[in-house]
Amino acid sequence: MKIAFFSAKPYEKDFFNHALPDFQHEINYLEVKLDTHTANFAAGAKAVCVFVNDIVNAAVLTQLAAQGVKLIALRCAGYNNVDLKAAAQHGIAVVRVPAYSPYSVAEHTIALILTLNRKTHRAYNRVRENNFSLDGLLGFDLHGKTVGLIGLGKIGLATAQILKGFGCKVLGYDVQTTAEAVAVGVEFTTFDALLQQSDIVSLHCPLNPHTKYLINEQAIGKMKNGVMLINTSRGGLIDTKAVIQGLKSKKIAYLGLDVYEEEGDLFFEDLSTEVIADDTFTRLLTFPNVLITGHQAFFTQNAMQSIAQTTLQNIRSFEQGELRNQV
Repeated sequence: MKIAFFSAKPYEKDFFNHALPDFQHEINYLEVKLDTHTANFAAGAKAVCVFVNDIVNAAVLTQLAAQGVKLIALRCAGYNNVDLKAAAQHGIAVVRVPAYSPYSVAEHTIALILTLNRKTHRAYNRVRENNFSLDGLLGFDLHGKTVGLIGLGKIGLATAQILKGFGCKVLGYDVQTTAEAVAVGVEFTTFDALLQQSDIVSLHCPLNPHTKYLINEQAIGKMKNGVMLINTSRGGLIDTKAVIQGLKSKKIAYLGLDVYEEEGDLFFEDLSTEVIADDTFTRLLTFPNVLITGHQAFFTQNAMQSIAQTTLQNIRSFEQGELRNQV
């Protein structure tokens, strides 16, 4: 099947080309992001492969349908950027990669926690300048801390397992209680109780109309003073302006982000010679207790191999009249 592959990066080409010999697909790699201005580049393709910041709204889907596109293949787990109702109206199926490597995101979550706590990024820069002072590098024992996980799917569960190994008390909030999480030692509680009791709050839930700005001014007000907030899920879960106020008031003492609600024009690109026009994002960068990575939590060899294999298999199954991992 001919595939129009949007937002293609060199590292993705490597992994997909390595997996491609096992399939009979033809991939047209496109560096541009999918939107109304680029949708015409899918001409001749039956499947379109997209990532987290591609725009797959009703207008784009209308254009794709007119060109004969029958499948949207997400090479990620989240699908908040796809208008599912419009896709169904145009008879376009949508599939995804529901589980590539939950450990990749879980381990990056822990990396953010440890880096913010022990300030290893600051220590690294100091030592390179022959500055061996410990002033300003004081951390705390993670052992014995209470960590609240919002969302206990595969990634949340993997995060809980690691945190239990550190000796943390792990609280959980989800729409359903899972036996696996209980077996690991997660104590399920209410959303408000989790916010009130947790020293660290980490987000692992999908972005949808119910979770948009889940962390807002009211939620932050219920948190402990000096809380650490971590988001490796989707940027829209957090009201960034409310979080900035939380940082200024010192309610939030540590903030670790791998995602940002307006990341579409920033992340995955080299903007080192550009002026960032997003004032909210640049304000975040001024805080010494904020650590931001550019949506790299998923980015491990294991995850990339799984993403390529599952995406190509999803497309093959569709070609054979089956739907695997349909949204």
